[in-house]
Amino acid sequence: MTLTSQIAKHFRDVHFGGNWTSVNLKDTLADITWEEATTQLHDLNTIAVLVFHMNYYVSPVLKVLQGGPLVASDKLSFDVPVITTAEEWKELVNKALAEAEQLAVAIAALGETKLDKDFADPKYGNYYRNLTGLIEHTHYHLGQITIIKKMIRANVVK
Repeated sequence: MTLTSQIAKHFRDVHFGGNWTSVNLKDTLADITWEEATTQLHDLNTIAVLVFHMNYYVSPVLKVLQGGPLVASDKLSFDVPVITTAEEWKELVNKALAEAEQLAVAIAALGETKLDKDFADPKYGNYYRNLTGLIEHTHYHLGQITIIKKMIRANVVK
């Protein structure tokens, strides 16, 4: 198994299952209603905001792996569109999962010699750093989503 296929598997596992934590994005989001996804607890981000934020970085990384330029802005990474229906919530989740699978495929196809090359610009580090960082980022926010979901279902005061 190549290093890039291992990175792709690790990325896929956090989204679809099979990782050491036994928690994944798809299963965690499967039973969350749009009302829960948009529920604001204290000053925490909503689940919808976190899903949007996590996927915000998947899209531009995928474009780079497909040969395009890196086009993203951290200041826009929390600007989730307003969600007022189950369909809008489902669309957000489906987009995040579909792009995660597309990125996993692109990572697996990436030549290993690319891993130590600059990712779009030297200031961002190399491909390896960005791909593994994206996995860490997903695990981090998945943990937040899991806790927020439990808090909402425990009727924690808003």
